[in-house]
Amino acid sequence: MDLRLTVLETTKENLIHRVRAHPFLERCRNGTITLNELKEYLVQQGLYSAYFTRYLCALMSNLPSSDAVLKLAENLFEELGLDGGDATPHHVIYRHMLERFGLSIKGIEPRPSTKKLIDTMLHHCKNPNPSYGLGAICLGAEALVPALYADIISGFAARGAEAKDIDFFRIHVECDDGHAATLRDLMVNIAADDTEQVGIMLQTGRALADARCDFFSGIQSPSHAADAAQRAVA
Repeated sequence: MDLRLTVLETTKENLIHRVRAHPFLERCRNGTITLNELKEYLVQQGLYSAYFTRYLCALMSNLPSSDAVLKLAENLFEELGLDGGDATPHHVIYRHMLERFGLSIKGIEPRPSTKKLIDTMLHHCKNPNPSYGLGAICLGAEALVPALYADIISGFAARGAEAKDIDFFRIHVECDDGHAATLRDLMVNIAADDTEQVGIMLQTGRALADARCDFFSGIQSPSHAADAAQRAVA
């Protein structure tokens, strides 16, 4: 296997493990997460996800070739429901999911940790060097999603939610592995001409994983957040 690919895949697995070790996701898996925390997650995740097309467009503007842009555009078209057939845009699916839980993101301000996640992702995607944006979106987002959303699904299931109520997460568990693979291939191609770019990709992936862990800390109930902080000190 190509050494660059091996390094990227190993880092991906390490970042998945790091994020899934967060108490919020652990409690989703063991069924102790509260419905109020899950609802807060839906709102704050919705605020972050509302920028996703902007992340992609910012990154696409810095890609080195038209071929690379077209490959990433497939992801964008899927998000917008423009990939053929009668696909529903993902933001509409998310809004319907919010409505099933009596929620909306209209007029809601992001928590500081949510704003940090948004700003960190957008900052890297806007960087003229596409290695920053690719590392952020691939290692810090798309590669994490299948495992992360599987945990979220477990949390909702433990609180009695029906599968149809959280179909947004199921759809992304099924499709984001392909998105991550497309991004990974673009990363390998760029690193083939300059191996130093791998270090940048890994650095930005880790920065986004850290920001995502802070995001989860920001939406935990105060008592569970305090417990997690106490364990970290110990």
